[in-house]
Amino acid sequence: MVAIPLATYRIQLCPGFGFSQCREVLPYLATLGISHLYASPIFKARPGSQHGYDVCDHQALNPELGTPEEFEALMALCKELGLGWIQDIVPNHMAVSGDNGMLVDVLENGEFSRYIKYFDIEWDHPYKSMAGRMLAPFLGSYYSQALESGQIQLRFDAEGFSVNYYDIKFPLRIESYVKILTHKINDFRDAIGPDNPDYLKMLGILYNIKGLTGESRESERYHQLYFIKHLLFELYQSSKILRDFLDNNLKLFNGQDPTVSGDRFGLLDDLLADQLFRLAFWKVAGEEINYRRFFSINDLISLRVEDEAVFDHTHKLTLEYIRNQSFSGLRIDHIDGLYDPTSYLQRLRGHTPDAYLMVEKILMWGEPLPAFWPIQGTTGYDFMNLTCGLFVQPENEAAFTRLYVSFAGLKKSLADILADKKRSMIQCYMAGDVDNLARLVKTVSSKDRQGTDITMLALKQAITEVLVQFPVYRTYISPEAFRPADLAYIRDAIRATRRANPDLQFELAFLERFLLLEFGENMESPGKREWTHFVMRFQQVTGPLLAKAMEDSAFYVFNRLLCLNEVGGDPGRFGIPAADWSRAMQHRMESWPAAQNTTATHDAKRGEDARMRLAALSELPQPFAEALKALGSSARGRRQRLGSRLTPDRNEAYFLYQALLAHRPFADADVPAFGERLRAYLVKALREAKEHSNWQSPDEQAEQAYLAYAGNLLEPDSAVAYPEAFWALWQRVARVGLVNSLSQTLVKITAPGLPDFYQGTEFWDFSMVDPDNRRPVDFALRHKTLTKLARADAAGRPALLHELLAQAEDGRIKLFLIWKGLAARRELAELYRKGDFRALEFAGGRQGMAFGFARTLGEATAVTLIPRFFAKAAGEEARFPLGAFWEDAVVRLAGAHPFVDVFTGREFPAEGLAPLQDVFSDLPFALLVSRPPTVGPA
Repeated sequence: MVAIPLATYRIQLCPGFGFSQCREVLPYLATLGISHLYASPIFKARPGSQHGYDVCDHQALNPELGTPEEFEALMALCKELGLGWIQDIVPNHMAVSGDNGMLVDVLENGEFSRYIKYFDIEWDHPYKSMAGRMLAPFLGSYYSQALESGQIQLRFDAEGFSVNYYDIKFPLRIESYVKILTHKINDFRDAIGPDNPDYLKMLGILYNIKGLTGESRESERYHQLYFIKHLLFELYQSSKILRDFLDNNLKLFNGQDPTVSGDRFGLLDDLLADQLFRLAFWKVAGEEINYRRFFSINDLISLRVEDEAVFDHTHKLTLEYIRNQSFSGLRIDHIDGLYDPTSYLQRLRGHTPDAYLMVEKILMWGEPLPAFWPIQGTTGYDFMNLTCGLFVQPENEAAFTRLYVSFAGLKKSLADILADKKRSMIQCYMAGDVDNLARLVKTVSSKDRQGTDITMLALKQAITEVLVQFPVYRTYISPEAFRPADLAYIRDAIRATRRANPDLQFELAFLERFLLLEFGENMESPGKREWTHFVMRFQQVTGPLLAKAMEDSAFYVFNRLLCLNEVGGDPGRFGIPAADWSRAMQHRMESWPAAQNTTATHDAKRGEDARMRLAALSELPQPFAEALKALGSSARGRRQRLGSRLTPDRNEAYFLYQALLAHRPFADADVPAFGERLRAYLVKALREAKEHSNWQSPDEQAEQAYLAYAGNLLEPDSAVAYPEAFWALWQRVARVGLVNSLSQTLVKITAPGLPDFYQGTEFWDFSMVDPDNRRPVDFALRHKTLTKLARADAAGRPALLHELLAQAEDGRIKLFLIWKGLAARRELAELYRKGDFRALEFAGGRQGMAFGFARTLGEATAVTLIPRFFAKAAGEEARFPLGAFWEDAVVRLAGAHPFVDVFTGREFPAEGLAPLQDVFSDLPFALLVSRPPTVGPA
């Protein structure tokens, strides 16, 4: 039986925060009320990795995080404290690195490698330059330029010969050693004599290398490889004359001998042509590629985890930790990248019948998670966006649209921006992927009379346009299963593509049959397999394209209200009506009651409390308009003219103003450090937008102009830097945002699902996008603060609550809410796992400013009550909505026993109307619990 966590806490492990440091944090997390740690990848990654997703060895712990003994000590303390461990795993891809032993083995041994089928490489690519070779697009310039400038170097060490380009290291195919070892070997023989033992050993090595080609016994080949490398390096170390011979050959191959006339790099060029990789300019991968990548990241190569042998190898250590109960559950990264996610999850569940399993999956609005997946749910992007939407005021959408269009001058719709970004992504980064898909279709179309006249050019155009119109990250059609919604998504995409491209009617009709797996009556099994293979491949492309075009581009261009520009979010949906939110929670309770309730992740575009400040801004279109007008006036003369335009443009300035409202810290002393972090963020935002700069060809002049403009707003004296209207708006939004944040936190703890906390967010989280959100966390301060809170609470709750509200900016009130909220959740664990969900009814004044819901199981009921949409009523000073603020507003309670507020201790009758003046008399949030009285000892 799967043990469902009470609350999870995401820990980002890295070389500076490894197993030992994590162990020190455990007592604090246990005291806070966390039941399970939820850890970033811990298996061996690329040296220096700050996140662990660039795995090099799935069967070894990352030595930069600590030793196996330190990990065992960490696990032991987890068990002692009753803490579970959920491990983030990466089945989709690995790093392209010399530290990736499996890939090194493939490039060294080719078809004789035991791992030859592990990586998703198209060895039989029709382009001759990639046939039998893996494209290696890692050069910073064209191949010929990199070669002839001496940047590509041949080296030799204990691991054998390798080709090196800065920190990239690829092994030479073992058979190609012969070219190096026999170059001028006659001179070597003549110098030492044919009977010299070192010369004879060299001949023995060459004999063994040549004997490898036909070796059929895998184990024997690997023994021979070890012998060859070991003997060669031993000779190199012990024989000066051999060492001089090899060093001289290396010098010759590297073009470092100035006495050589003619082509000094011909030897190395010829040697490289004989390898199982083809070094290329990194931009080549955008148009030609023969391996599947993680998104469009060249140095992350995908695995064929659908192959059972690959699954078994890459999951061996993970499953051992499941079996010995070190791991309580798993988080599967990038499930959409897999060839067949459904089969993968079924296989994984077969090995882990009692593990808590969740997937990183982005769902679009209204999109169902496949009900046939044997998991507990997603990592919570859907909850994050739903709950943010609860605090965005839908009635102000038109006002914000007018304001945005008039200020920024943006005339394109979000749909048009996204379509343009998708086309641009395909053209610049994924044309090779489209080319590969078109070839798969062409292979089958030649066997179908309806497809014989469809050209490659038309196929590429049709596939591109369907990808542009595709409405979700991916579908899950396979020979075994699919969601009913998947067919609708495909038909919708084809329909939209037809409207936009009437000249592709015939090609689209053919492509629709493909995607829906509508085989012809006479199609035989081989054809059906090829047809299905195309669909599976197509589904692996839609997700990366949408992610790169939406999250990593359009989200930095369509800036109407930035809290909506979140992973899995829809910037075009301005808020979620309370009734819609409640229906979504009811569905969550019925279908995925153990999914994660997340409000911050390492992938999020901004911190959870920064998002709530911008949600508060949605209530104040007029003050925002006044602030923008003041900023526009003060900006005159501060923007720089670059060519025909002013920098930053008004859309970029609009983005910056929201960033300042969202992320500026409370304390003036923190502003200088914030300024440096903001600079890095703005450069990333410009490059991601790809309007006036980009990652391929950064426009540093435009970037510096943007940073200079932002710097003018961050003078030490805030009253000077900001116009008065903007400064007043920031103070107002920051105050209202605090209440929104507390409300969001309580909703996360008590709504259907289980709460997940991203590291450090027990205090205010105004972080920006990665890597800003992975800064070190001061756990010692949080532990110390929690200890003090416990003492103060024991000494007198009312005085503590007064102090926490008076000093809300220091974040202790959020820590207090989490601590007490999780304690209540632990006491009512069954209620929160199984209890029904019901929206509450309100009456009296302040209509629409209070929201709440009840969870009931048997005689126990827990009522969550929060304020929202109170910014205007709170006035310019943004006073907290307490006591008399609520006038005659009431909420209807219905419990089997009297209610007690978890946070204040106040009591309320079991049934009837409770005045919100009383509910919110001490705090702007409440958790009222009704349960049978505890029976004491007789």
